[in-house]
Amino acid sequence: MSVVPSEITRDVVAARLRGEKADVAGAAFRFLLFACLGLVLATLIALLWNVTSVGVPYLLDRGVVDFLTRFGSSRARVAGVYQGLVGTITHAVIVALVSFPLGVATALYLEEYATDNWFTRLVTVVIRNLAGVPAIVYGLLGAAIFARGGLDWLTGGESTLSAGLTLSVLVMPIVVITSAEALRAVPASLREGGFGAGATRWEVVRTLVLPNAFPGILTGTILALARALGEAAPLLLLGVKASTSGGDFGDLRGDFTSLPYLIADWSKKPSAQGWPDNTQAAIVVTLVVILGINAVGIVLRNRYEKKTR
Repeated sequence: MSVVPSEITRDVVAARLRGEKADVAGAAFRFLLFACLGLVLATLIALLWNVTSVGVPYLLDRGVVDFLTRFGSSRARVAGVYQGLVGTITHAVIVALVSFPLGVATALYLEEYATDNWFTRLVTVVIRNLAGVPAIVYGLLGAAIFARGGLDWLTGGESTLSAGLTLSVLVMPIVVITSAEALRAVPASLREGGFGAGATRWEVVRTLVLPNAFPGILTGTILALARALGEAAPLLLLGVKASTSGGDFGDLRGDFTSLPYLIADWSKKPSAQGWPDNTQAAIVVTLVVILGINAVGIVLRNRYEKKTR
């Protein structure tokens, strides 16, 4: 923290020597931003330490494989996160398969094909507003359409597929917005060069626009996927259970649970029975899963960035 005041002093002295008016307000604002950054990092480190200092030793003591492969139980020492892990990974796959192509296609139409009129401006405003709607509202929508509505014949009612589709709808506005911003960041000169060479609009979009926008699109998809995997509120309305008899990979129409819901459920159980240790360990597993998925997205993004240079 002592570095910033010295930088401020140096800037003020340099401005005085040049005969310029010192930008005290700008220097103070920069110091405030640095202080906010330090506060956020300190809070994040404190939270991670609080979780890992309990969760990691518990996982090592009990055994990571045992904790990951055990089904739910009423006893803390034998309860595991296998079904929650399967549910979370399955939801991630469904979200990626549904929200990614639909969101990118919508952004492509709005940015590359649609004309600028009142209808497209209205659609854009609606999409941006939908990105701020509380997750529980999407849970109500999913329950009304996928779980107990017109598409229950397809999803099997309160099932993993219903939850995955609901989470897909939840994050689709985020995918559309971030994809549209990535497409808008592609220089117009690329499009003009393609059209000047006689390429059609589809050829310009496919060979010039999408490859250059893809790293930004992947970044938005990673953020959307991280939000989807951390949601538990919508799942409450879709029949999520703390312990089920099913929940294996590929069982899309059966009962399900997820890591965020297991964490919320275990956190309410008695401390004397050892549930806080299970809760912290489940949080560590959830962080590893989300960071692992993010790492895959970051590797793909960096690879596409190298190809487009």
